[in-house]
Amino acid sequence: MIQQAYSTNAEYIETMMKQFKLVDMREQYRDLILEAESSSMDYESFLIRLLAVEEEGKRGRRTEKLRKEACFESEKHLEDIDYSFNQSLDRDKITELGRLDFIDTGENVIIIGPPGVGKSMIATGIGMNAVNAGYKVLFVNAKDLVDRLHEKMQDGTLRETLESLSKIPLLIIDELSYVKMDRERESLFFQVIRQRYEKNSLIITTNLPMGRWDELFTGKLAATAILDRLVHHCHILSITGDSYRVKGSKQSVK
Repeated sequence: MIQQAYSTNAEYIETMMKQFKLVDMREQYRDLILEAESSSMDYESFLIRLLAVEEEGKRGRRTEKLRKEACFESEKHLEDIDYSFNQSLDRDKITELGRLDFIDTGENVIIIGPPGVGKSMIATGIGMNAVNAGYKVLFVNAKDLVDRLHEKMQDGTLRETLESLSKIPLLIIDELSYVKMDRERESLFFQVIRQRYEKNSLIITTNLPMGRWDELFTGKLAATAILDRLVHHCHILSITGDSYRVKGSKQSVK
């Protein structure tokens, strides 16, 4: 038997669990054996317990990896939203989006409202739900995105970058408000939108109503071409009201 090459059962178990990368089983199997003995657990139940421990550990490590790769600016959750402060927040719609069905159908979300009303928080909360469900997510500021794409175009790696972006199930573009694109950056942004159309989902937050998106691009024609693809399969959240940040600073002053 192969096992005879090892001096003890413990040495064999440790070696095999390392070889098969059973991290959580290796850390916990001794305690689980004691638990099984004390509860007279049958073999099948013990095996299920071992597998469940490994599954839970792997899921936790994957979720943490996805969270880091998502590059969220802060860790916000939909449960943290203060609906009592802003009556314009559509709790039912936000809850629905938090269930992530729009990702499975390749739909988009546009969140529109003045600064400080919670647009980025809602987008991040939906993104956190997606990460916890096992989806790959990327959160990126709109200006940073187009500048990065422009750099990739100049150094000859644009195709690889666009291909990588196109494979992310949920791309969150934050603050599509404070950027005025030239024709090159506009074309790069359009390529991102076009590649994701009816395939993978976008969340975009912006201060500008869609009727003013020509201020972001080189004109109405470009804005219309981009909006046409974005809103074809789209959920639109329009938020009004006072800024959470102003509310917080007023409370601090008091």
